[in-house]
Amino acid sequence: MTVIAILELTLKPESVADAPAIITETLQATRGFAGCLGCEVTVDVTDETHVAIVERWTSVEADDAYRAFRATPEGANRLGSITADRKLTRYTVRDDL
Repeated sequence: MTVIAILELTLKPESVADAPAIITETLQATRGFAGCLGCEVTVDVTDETHVAIVERWTSVEADDAYRAFRATPEGANRLGSITADRKLTRYTVRDDL
């Protein structure tokens, strides 16, 4: 079952200029990870410090494997250096509705 993961970021105001490069760097590994169907970056039209990364995964297991990878030294990224807060929410796609 397809999973949508939404990672909401609150950027530090002083990091807005650096954010595109760090997010791009981070998403290279995300997009190449097994089970990733793609991701999009969205920016709040009234608040440039509010960013949401919308990821599509083939399954909960694929997303779980990706989250486990990010918790390792090999999967570490620099998002923490530009964010004041992060929130991850995952949804399943209901094909029967």
